[in-house]
Amino acid sequence: MYYYLNVDSTQILFQEALNSEIYVDKSMLIDKVSSRIRTGNKYICLTRPRRFGKSMNAHMLGAYYTKGLDSSSMFEKLLIADTENYEKHRNMHNVIFIDFSRMPDMCKTYQDYIDAIKVKLQRDLQSAFPTMQVEEDVSLSEWFKATGESFIFILDEWDSSFYRDFMTKKDKDDYLLFLKNLLKDQPYVELAYMTGVLPIAKYSSGSELNMFKEYNFINDHTFDIYFGIHEDEVRELCKKTNTISYEELASWYDGYYLSDGRHLFNPRSVNSSLTDGVCLNYWTETGPMNEIANYIEHNTDAVREDVVKMVAGIPVEVDLQGYSAVELELNTRDEILSAMVVFGFLSYHDGYLRIPNHELMEKFQRVLSRDSMGDVKAVVDKSKEMLEATIVCDCEKVAAILEEVHDREIPFLQYNDENTLSCVITLCYLYARRDYYIEREAKSGKGYCDYIFLPKKKGKPAIILELKVDDSCESALEQIKNRNYLQKAKEHAKEVILVGISYDKTVKKHSCVIEAV
Repeated sequence: MYYYLNVDSTQILFQEALNSEIYVDKSMLIDKVSSRIRTGNKYICLTRPRRFGKSMNAHMLGAYYTKGLDSSSMFEKLLIADTENYEKHRNMHNVIFIDFSRMPDMCKTYQDYIDAIKVKLQRDLQSAFPTMQVEEDVSLSEWFKATGESFIFILDEWDSSFYRDFMTKKDKDDYLLFLKNLLKDQPYVELAYMTGVLPIAKYSSGSELNMFKEYNFINDHTFDIYFGIHEDEVRELCKKTNTISYEELASWYDGYYLSDGRHLFNPRSVNSSLTDGVCLNYWTETGPMNEIANYIEHNTDAVREDVVKMVAGIPVEVDLQGYSAVELELNTRDEILSAMVVFGFLSYHDGYLRIPNHELMEKFQRVLSRDSMGDVKAVVDKSKEMLEATIVCDCEKVAAILEEVHDREIPFLQYNDENTLSCVITLCYLYARRDYYIEREAKSGKGYCDYIFLPKKKGKPAIILELKVDDSCESALEQIKNRNYLQKAKEHAKEVILVGISYDKTVKKHSCVIEAV
């Protein structure tokens, strides 16, 4: 836990970021934040998922504002140095920086946690302003008033304590009250810049922290460009490092959006892949692997269909209203889906939810194998058998498995449209995603094939799958050949398995024809 007024901790931490091979200049955030100092908009709360650059930006602000430092050499080559007010605020302010994610060594209760914060802040104030006089047992705000000075507060990971087992509802309420008393309407506050994952808790009437303007992953049109790495910046990094192509990075990590529609990438994953020279699952390994499933299992029935559709590549239309810190116990579909957006597990753009990228798709695929998914898991359990039958061209087995799936009492898998059939195929071939990159409506030859399975390693056949409703399997295979869907598959494998699947609505029966070429 950091507490400081006039020391160089932020300078050291930001310098480390500048020294990194992979660095993206986000310094114009300073200009945007500085315009809020001593205004009615001086309370800013910016929330983003883990690893989206919150702490690095907080350290940058600390290094820039803190009085007693000379950080000119750090900023002179950055974009902020060319702005009109660059010198006005640089190293001109008392800064209080608190990293709320740091816990005392012996922290078993909320009281241990908050007492450590109060004691260390009081010691810092006494050290920085030795002539100040303050009565015993007064509030922390009275200590700040006694200095006769004003302060910029940079509060990183404000919501960290909400995840601790020792925190009760009363503790959370007390913590919000602590922040209110410290910051709200206090004359010594020049600026309060707060970051975290969870947006500030909202109450039915009033709010402890209603002075803050919140900017989160759902509603931010002001600061969004400063968190994450947008597509133009990723292209420049790829040119600079020359280790991985933009196209490969995009296939793994693209999937979020800025308010202007530009694509947004998770910075940790981009940084790690360009540094290591290989695309792997980096970001999702920074939290518990069961985290997504834990959210879904608060009400599996409400979101099971949504998850299956998104794994199948079908966007889900929904009107999300947001998610707050008091809603850690999720009950409704809106709360669960909103939470997954806030935590970065889903992207939300133009009213549609999507699984952002390949990195997170892998995690959602595992969720479908959980016992809590009920009949969906039973279908997934058959998917290894389905892949094996396809590779050996056992068309009768493939059709039988499809029949079994269709006969199950899963309402959203009862064929109503093309998307329903796609959901069935996704579940039936889920196991194949271990060995294949699966593309839906993939461009190849003279058109778009329904599914193409491209092997991750040499030696396995590619698979092209075409679906027909009230038409023949033979017609599906003919389409694959006539439109040269084989073109893309032949670039990745010597052998290609052609699969034609048809469904007859009249007799409610699946048929299948498979051919190896």
